[in-house]
Amino acid sequence: MDRGRMTLITSRPSLEFVETPYISKISEKALSYSSCGFPIHLSGPTGVGKTTLAMHVAAKIGRPVVLICGDHEFGTSDLVGYVSGYRHNYTKDNFIRSVVKTEDVMTSQWFDNRLTVACERGLTLVYDEFTRSRPEANNVLLSVLESKILPVSGRNGKESYVRVHPDFRAIFTSNPEEYAGVYKSQDALKDRLVTLELSSFDEETEVAIVRGRVDLCESEIVRIVKLIRTIRNNYSDKLTPTVRSSIKIAKYIDFLDKKGNISEDRFIEICNDTILPIISSKKRASVSRLIIDAASNIEREPYGNVENY
Repeated sequence: MDRGRMTLITSRPSLEFVETPYISKISEKALSYSSCGFPIHLSGPTGVGKTTLAMHVAAKIGRPVVLICGDHEFGTSDLVGYVSGYRHNYTKDNFIRSVVKTEDVMTSQWFDNRLTVACERGLTLVYDEFTRSRPEANNVLLSVLESKILPVSGRNGKESYVRVHPDFRAIFTSNPEEYAGVYKSQDALKDRLVTLELSSFDEETEVAIVRGRVDLCESEIVRIVKLIRTIRNNYSDKLTPTVRSSIKIAKYIDFLDKKGNISEDRFIEICNDTILPIISSKKRASVSRLIIDAASNIEREPYGNVENY
């Protein structure tokens, strides 16, 4: 947390955001719950677009966004605010020689942090990976989401609580609890959230996402996506490889193809480098055979210069 500085994000819906029927259904549902004042929780494994979707929904809400990324070192002060040093003021008045008047005042300096600013100004809070923060650090959210009051202590000359602005909105994201570095969230907090569980995209959405990121022919993108989905559905213990793997492979193929350097062996090498490290060792032989089959079946006609992969 960058203490002493705070940058608000003026977010607008991106023209590059891929909005297939699958994505539209989720985003409209999240926006509808948020419009009713409910805090939204997007839960799911890595690579399913939780953060991107959270920022997209926040942009549609139309208010400036305060972004917090969960961290195990967080305490309550990293959300609410903190005292940073003291101001010392010493005054000596000797205007009349026979009378000496002195005044010595020391006051603490309080700085509001992101949660306080969002609650006070009615901003949209996006708390990304909130379960990476310790549960006790997030306890302050209970009264914010339930009673619409944020307890604050140490603010100079101000009330010890902040009434939450009616326009305040909150969007949380989290990975499954079995992921490394993730804490189990308290039940009281989860009970205050509307949780939308996300899983892998459908094939149409994955193809659209890769198409939006890479200038590659449609048939090639479809084949790469089908390969990744087959591996994920049949050979992976988790929902990996994700669409990120499809994007990596497609980008590098596009880069090499423009130089005329693509071959079947090179395609296999790219896929092995991208996919095999995230596959359990006992399943790598099967995945390698699948990659070889995919390489030999890819048609390269749209590229002209290269006959085979």
